Amino acid sequence: MNGSAPGTPAALDIQLKRGPAGLGFNIVGGVDQQFVLNDSGIYVAKIKENGAAALDGRLQEGDKILAINGHKLENLPHSAAVELFRNAGEDVQLRVQPKSQLTANGPATSRGDGDSSSSVLPLIAIGVATVILGFFVCKRLFGSRRPF
Repeated sequence: MNGSAPGTPAALDIQLKRGPAGLGFNIVGGVDQQFVLNDSGIYVAKIKENGAAALDGRLQEGDKILAINGHKLENLPHSAAVELFRNAGEDVQLRVQPKSQLTANGPATSRGDGDSSSSVLPLIAIGVATVILGFFVCKRLFGSRRPF
């Protein structure tokens, strides 16, 4: 019916009204930027405080967004999904598969604060790589004669 595994409860339909700051959440994923291994779906990365999604209360970080205004988000690059959200209008209908209903690819752990360590790891890796690259660039520019 909606592509869910047998026994999975139906997806949740959420109607949001775009506020001054938009819909109030960020998305990740897509065929070119998979957020979940072997899944090119679009996921809620962050709910913005006092935004439309936070005030509604049903959309949660980690939820998979299946469709927006009837447009399925399957097999789309991230940029195409972002454009659908930007052009969705003031009243937006989301079809969502809550995080608790998703099949996990890793260990079944629960994080009560909604934080996802998998979204922090790439930031840490980029930071470490930047420091290392900066070190080598400085060493190359100034040579090994100058102490740091």
